[in-house]
Amino acid sequence: MRITILVVLMLFFSCAEPPRTEVQEWESQAENITIIRDDFGVPHVYGKTDADAVFGLLYAQCEDDFNRVEQNYIWATGRLAEVEGEDALYSDLRARLFMTEEEAKENYNNSPEWLQELCDAFADGINYYLHTHPEVKPKLLTRFEPWMPMYFSEGSIGGDIERISTRKIKSFYESGMELPEMEALQIKKEEEMAEPQGSNGIAIAGDLTESGNAMLLINPHTSFYFRGEVHVVSEEGLNAYGAVTWGQFFVYQGFNEKTGWMHTSTYTDVMDEFKETIVKNNGKLYYQYGEELRPVDSSSVTLKYKDGETLKERTFPMYRTHHGPITHQVGKQWTASAMMWEPVKALEQSYIRTKQNGYDGFREMMDIRTNSSNNTVYADAEGNIAYFHGNFVPKRDTIFDYTEPVDGSDPKTDWQGLHTVDENILVLNPGNGWIQNCNSTPFTSALEYSPNREDYPKYMSRDQENFRGVHAIELLTDRSGYTLDSLIELAHDPYLPAFKALIPGLVKAFDQNPISELREPIELLRKWDYKTSKESIAMTLAHFYGTIFWREAITGKMENRPSQFELFNNNEEWVSAERRLVLFEQVLEKLKNDFGSWKTPWGEVNRYQRLNGDIRQPFDDEKPSIPIGFASGSWGALAAYGARYDNNTKKIYGTRGNSFVAVVEFGEKVKAKTMLAGGQSGDPDSPHFNDQAQRYANMEFKDAAFYKEDVLNRAKANYSPGEKY
Repeated sequence: MRITILVVLMLFFSCAEPPRTEVQEWESQAENITIIRDDFGVPHVYGKTDADAVFGLLYAQCEDDFNRVEQNYIWATGRLAEVEGEDALYSDLRARLFMTEEEAKENYNNSPEWLQELCDAFADGINYYLHTHPEVKPKLLTRFEPWMPMYFSEGSIGGDIERISTRKIKSFYESGMELPEMEALQIKKEEEMAEPQGSNGIAIAGDLTESGNAMLLINPHTSFYFRGEVHVVSEEGLNAYGAVTWGQFFVYQGFNEKTGWMHTSTYTDVMDEFKETIVKNNGKLYYQYGEELRPVDSSSVTLKYKDGETLKERTFPMYRTHHGPITHQVGKQWTASAMMWEPVKALEQSYIRTKQNGYDGFREMMDIRTNSSNNTVYADAEGNIAYFHGNFVPKRDTIFDYTEPVDGSDPKTDWQGLHTVDENILVLNPGNGWIQNCNSTPFTSALEYSPNREDYPKYMSRDQENFRGVHAIELLTDRSGYTLDSLIELAHDPYLPAFKALIPGLVKAFDQNPISELREPIELLRKWDYKTSKESIAMTLAHFYGTIFWREAITGKMENRPSQFELFNNNEEWVSAERRLVLFEQVLEKLKNDFGSWKTPWGEVNRYQRLNGDIRQPFDDEKPSIPIGFASGSWGALAAYGARYDNNTKKIYGTRGNSFVAVVEFGEKVKAKTMLAGGQSGDPDSPHFNDQAQRYANMEFKDAAFYKEDVLNRAKANYSPGEKY
């Protein structure tokens, strides 16, 4: 009998299939996924489950721009120096100060099963792409792991962590010193002079639209090509369209059939600095907290960095208190930086957001409260419009000034939990019928229906306006009959309110001291309507004058210097009439030297150029480029177009601003039009590398194919991962 049972078992196991390999598992999952590419190369990814859809989404992203997918995770996981060299060590150290690889794995292991499945699908989709594309040679990451999204969980550009200065980290961890005042001043100046980050979000109620349906403007201002356009669908209720940050598995700014969401960078105080009182006892470090001494969490990390063709290593200590990691020194005190760091919850919220079908569910999702770096402008098919100012807002004792580092030894300075969504600044269906946020004050978001600043603690928002906010309010007030096309027109309005504030002061200075050489350009500015265009010479003059004026006003001033908005509106108080004319003479001289004449139309100066797939473009005045009539968001342009670097060129080449833009109308069926800077693909050999560039310059949006019938009508490729695209 025993022999018979043994024989049966041997036959059973000999007939059973051997365990499937990892590649076979990928191939099997790929069969559940269809990718349809439309006439602009936008991937419409269909999967049976959400995990299938995520697998296909990451595979499609890698097809479009593996370079950027990989780069985002090299940076996020703290391995940038292995590619870029020793200067990047402090970016890597910053990442590790907030989360080690072991902590990332622990977060993944402790996340809910459904989220683990999505993280697994994220890694599998990328790894299957690399397996099926052996010609692709990663710079560093030859294998992706499911814990990696824990480092990159919210979706905004770098999130809060990029606001932590790597120069301050370097100064502390190299020399144990505070950053020198002159270097701190230079950092501040560079930040203020840089093309502003941010976005525009506008929601319009059905009472003001031609169709009676609510509308939403989705207008992030990011670095160009930072996000791709995607559509991802599953049989488990996922159906999201919009912009995805390369390497993430959720649509960050976009819409589904019933709801739409747009994020703008927030002025809510979500990060604080705590000065710690450090005590050394028996060779160990402690910090004062009330009447007790608490041990400093001390560890070390070894980081690799590229040096020529070899890799070298440096080991750094890492220190942390309950407030957060020690990131720098203020005076002689170690200082910890506190910010939202709950990767699992942040990933949950980022994904759950995309599957809501109405305001009640969206509002409940916001209760997770980990969308820390952004505001949210919202619209839906039920006709609701809403604005959430921030989402993660720690409660604080208002007797302390949290705009400066506070005393970490005093327990009263600690965060005291989080404000609820209802306690935060919230606008829902205001009587004026519209909401706008352009990284501007929430207290003008809906005219007289805006929140009252007196109702909230100061740390909930700076009451700081900007010219984009002023521009948006002027355009939206007393206007109705919106269509998708008229909303596009509004979003590209050429008027620049910054110059209405600045230029009259220059003209007045000339009238007080008329210099014959300046008469012709001054008269041109006097008659200008403050509207940008490719043909405008006045726009060229104003741009360079505004830039040099702003640089002059902030040079050497460390404290109490005005914001740009304050400066331009009170420019005569800050810069003398004589000096204004001197600055304008410098502008004319620069234009003559660079372009042969000050009579240079804006489109000859302001250009679009994409030469290759590099993340930092190698601009070249001798190579083809496209004239652009848009202007910097600094001047109040809603359609922001600005530069962060120039590669020593004379012409200005855009690097950030309008990147992905969408206008959406909600109703019985959702309708949308979209535009990308350049195109969907990062491959110069792809037909979709630059096929939207001229359309971008011409403000010519494309219809978004949301419903399957429309997708199929425009399909140019239909395949599963692993098949030829």
